Amino acid sequence: MTETLHIVGGGMAGAEAAWQAAQAGIDVVIHEMRPKTGTFAHKSGDLAEMVCSNSFRSDDDEQNAVGLLHWEMRAAGSLIMEMADTHRLPAGGALAVDREAFSQGITNRLMDHPKIRREDTEITSLPEKGHWIFATGPLTSDALGQAIRAETGAEALAFFDAIAPIVHFDSIDLTKAWFQSRYDKGETEEERTAYLNCPMDRAQYEAFIDALLAAEKTAFHEGETAGYFDGCLPIEVMAERGRETLRHGPMKPVGLTNPHAPEVKSHAIVQLRRDNALGTLYNIVGFQTKMKYGAQTDVFRMIPGLENARFARLGGIHRNTFLNSPTLLDAELRLKSRPHIRFAGQITGVEGYVESSAMGLLAGRLSAAAILGRALPAVPATTATGALVTHITGGAEAKTFQPMNVNFGLFPPVEGLKGGRRGRRDRYKGYTDRAKADWTGWLGAAG
Repeated sequence: MTETLHIVGGGMAGAEAAWQAAQAGIDVVIHEMRPKTGTFAHKSGDLAEMVCSNSFRSDDDEQNAVGLLHWEMRAAGSLIMEMADTHRLPAGGALAVDREAFSQGITNRLMDHPKIRREDTEITSLPEKGHWIFATGPLTSDALGQAIRAETGAEALAFFDAIAPIVHFDSIDLTKAWFQSRYDKGETEEERTAYLNCPMDRAQYEAFIDALLAAEKTAFHEGETAGYFDGCLPIEVMAERGRETLRHGPMKPVGLTNPHAPEVKSHAIVQLRRDNALGTLYNIVGFQTKMKYGAQTDVFRMIPGLENARFARLGGIHRNTFLNSPTLLDAELRLKSRPHIRFAGQITGVEGYVESSAMGLLAGRLSAAAILGRALPAVPATTATGALVTHITGGAEAKTFQPMNVNFGLFPPVEGLKGGRRGRRDRYKGYTDRAKADWTGWLGAAG
């Protein structure tokens, strides 16, 4: 074996791609510009560093599409999922991890692999030959972004991701806040008490909304537009859409009972989720924001229980670039104009840690097969992985293409199952049963 796979970017997708290819016997070089060239969001040079939430979302592989994607990745020997399971934190029905231990574990496993080496270099152009995967994520450097735009002849699209703040646990007032997962969800007591809840009455909620709307916000840079991804809207943008929007979103009070005042129904509830294994840090769930730092501390300390909160990290906002993949990529994630180059991860237009990792897993396997002179069968569109890659490489409308989380709306219908809300549980189980069978068959056929 003399051919090497070069992977640009050591985030979730790049790390998973490297692992899959190396496990197939391919020599891999990971080109990661950090820590020599940093970004505003990253804090270290570790691979697969988590810069936003520490959650991989639902782990339910029978009723949730992202939980199904977890299942598929585990079945394919995913390093990302192995390390997520190893460093798991209580989070009700979700899969949350200790972010530092998670990324350090992945870094160690990759650097200990005899087929993988790392070069701390910034790649600023598209190579003319070789085998390459570009998994540079939402913070692709300006130089590389310009090279991609020059090659494709089209402007990369952009939206803005906002980062939620993290609070020191010992600064939270537990005489006002309490531990409970929504609807007491979880199989263990630890899971059923995975979230901290801060209640608001109507007057507190209305004052909070007023302060949120009046707070000073981060200004956009020249040439940027406020094209938010709906799955990650800043809370102030949600509030601008209507004063009740947050009560029906991240601040919904349903499924929770305040033990300090069980007879009082909260008007709104702010939830915090554990962010590390020690339980010393909690992130405010769904509270991504573009308020300026001073305004954040003032507004968030209006939340009952957080009056004296100390913040380990405040929220932020950044530009997220991604390809118009339906136009530029083929079904095997190859750049149509340069088929020796594949793209993977969030830059392809998938949204979320797991979705990005899944595209890395697929790109790594496809690249390894190409180097070995083998052709892989197409991933069935009935699987979570197949539904995603089908969507971004041709299933989506190119003119209106936007980042997408995995969801059952991307799957081909299961014949004979009832539509509507009443038939949803059986329908979702039908989707997941079919996907598991088809994914297992694909893994067998792909070797």
